[in-house]
Amino acid sequence: MARKILLLGLALAPLAAFLDWVVEAGDVPVFCVAALALVPLAWLIGEATEQAAEHTGAGMGGFLNASFGNAPELIIALFAIGDGLPDVVRGSITGSIVSNLLLVLGVALVATNEEDLNARSLVSNLGLVVWAALLFLIPSVPGWRGDPDRHSLAIASIPVGIILLLFYFGQTHRNLMRHRRAHSAEPGPEAWSLRNALVTLAVATGVTALVSEILVHTLEGFASSVGLSQFFVSAVIVAIVGNAAEHGGAVVIARRGKIRLASEIAVSSAAQVALLVAPLAMLLSFLVRPPLPLAFRPVELATMAGAALFVGIVVWDRKGTRREGALLLAGYAACVVAYYVSGNR
Repeated sequence: MARKILLLGLALAPLAAFLDWVVEAGDVPVFCVAALALVPLAWLIGEATEQAAEHTGAGMGGFLNASFGNAPELIIALFAIGDGLPDVVRGSITGSIVSNLLLVLGVALVATNEEDLNARSLVSNLGLVVWAALLFLIPSVPGWRGDPDRHSLAIASIPVGIILLLFYFGQTHRNLMRHRRAHSAEPGPEAWSLRNALVTLAVATGVTALVSEILVHTLEGFASSVGLSQFFVSAVIVAIVGNAAEHGGAVVIARRGKIRLASEIAVSSAAQVALLVAPLAMLLSFLVRPPLPLAFRPVELATMAGAALFVGIVVWDRKGTRREGALLLAGYAACVVAYYVSGNR
């Protein structure tokens, strides 16, 4: 029954486009429909990722989900840069990293029984997030005084972005080779073909990007009605919505008892935002204009690094329990309060 409802829910994506482009129904109804439309799309991406993992293993499956799921995040960032909203981009990057580590992994652990985790792979990716937060200090510290969007800070962000990309591709290559050697299981008799799973992932991601753009386009008008700061909206609402694919996919997969794959999705996605989406958005911003400095505020850097360290402590014993999941959710709630209190720059 739930599967049929989700399949029918895929019709919400064209409905959101129709309300926004044809009817011009207003920000509030379009926002609500677009947000609901992301739920069945997230389920579809999670389903396709699980099917692909039947052929590739949990490590590659998590990488595929993170890659396809973060495509909308990069698209949203480029749209926001073009609209002259750098704080929305940085807030969205921060919120994406923190929500994947604390919210997604926390819900995934709560949704399943105690299971073994691949601590080596998870800690490796968590280390990348901490490393990224440290490198962000280079353009961030000068940005704490004066204009954080000045051109000199964008120039200072270029070597930071290049280093992050090199680290990401190098570490990802090593992790995928290790997972490939470790994976020996054959796909089940009812598994999709790898080609069908990848095509479904690509199509679902494209539609998710379209719906995400519609939602971000209407988000500011929707949020203004409840008096939230722009930073809070970007760090919490945009981040959760932009990562709906990973959020929904990880939870669905965790409920089926595959916590290893779910944890790989959550942590790999956070590392990919920090080391791929952020530097790519910065480098591409020189084409979109204005260029985006990777100049984050102390609250942003602290929550990014703190979330990675907290998750590292949780997974160190190679076990994932519901109690630990609840602790991660409490940590995310604390970050949300910090974002609310900090307000705009």
